[in-house]
Amino acid sequence: MVNTAKTRIPRPAVQAAAAAALPAPAPAPTPAPRRRLGAAERERLILIGAADFFARRGLEAQTRELADELGITHALLFHYFPTKSKLIERVYEQLIAGRWDPAWEQLLDGPLPVEDKLCRFYGAYLAAILTPEWLRTLVHSGLADGLIPARYFGLLRERLFPRLVRETRRACGSRSRAAPSMREEALILGFHGGLIYQLGIMPLVYGQHFRGHGDANVTEVFIRDMVQAYLTQAARVVPTARPR
Repeated sequence: MVNTAKTRIPRPAVQAAAAAALPAPAPAPTPAPRRRLGAAERERLILIGAADFFARRGLEAQTRELADELGITHALLFHYFPTKSKLIERVYEQLIAGRWDPAWEQLLDGPLPVEDKLCRFYGAYLAAILTPEWLRTLVHSGLADGLIPARYFGLLRERLFPRLVRETRRACGSRSRAAPSMREEALILGFHGGLIYQLGIMPLVYGQHFRGHGDANVTEVFIRDMVQAYLTQAARVVPTARPR
């Protein structure tokens, strides 16, 4: 009978033999030197972080908390943005105004049929703006100081709504150049706002998704349905053309 007490290899010896049979571990990689950010790059990263921070926390949130989240000092944050209002203004320029593409104006001014123009415009426009950061920042500002919604609707009244009035009248066979009536303005705001509410606020703010949400084909069909309904209703609202 084998005396196991005498023939068993001690555990430390087993571990040593196993270790010797294994290849030597690779040396730990030397950490790469930390890249020093330039002023423009650091400012860009602060703006990206600020846009996300204000979208989640609201515009009433403290900049000290923002600096903590970004891993920088409060003094460094204010080196780039001396006041909170200047920081919010830059967030607006990047997050809201910065997403407006002048090519959309060229599309609306172009020769396509009106229905196709509006479908193409809103397909591109909504894809560019409907993000949680964009929507939440707009809503938070509306509940706080109203600055960002005021600037945003100012942009729409300058660059979009006059073109919608012109193209809508054109689709309805009207050549009137009169100022838009209250009914026309209400119709445009309802149409524009309805698209943002259905495709943006409902899913991205309230978390309520309609069947097919996120499917590009479903979104395209929904936008065209909304455009057709808008133009049908507009035919009863636009002013009759004056005789030439």
